Amino acid sequence: MKEGTVRRIRTFSEERDWDQFHSPANLAKSIVIEAAELLECFQWTEEDYNLQQVKEELADVLIYSQNLLDELGLNADEIINLKIDQNEVKYPADKARGNAKKYTEL
Repeated sequence: MKEGTVRRIRTFSEERDWDQFHSPANLAKSIVIEAAELLECFQWTEEDYNLQQVKEELADVLIYSQNLLDELGLNADEIINLKIDQNEVKYPADKARGNAKKYTEL
């Protein structure tokens, strides 16, 4: 996420004094709730969905995720790259390409 966007998320919460409610547990719950609302966009169809609603719910997930990163003192680029490093080992491209099997089944 661009630094200006991250700064805007932080400022939004600070101006409303909402950081006091941003415990890791509360933020994790909020991410799951918003992810469920995102999934609801596709509840009855995989093709005829409201893109604007999808964008709004996805934005909520990303905002709460940034808040959780801040609360835990984590860097998104760092933890994403660490996870991709792990996944590259678990899912070698030559075995996983075009295959939806779990790494234990490759």
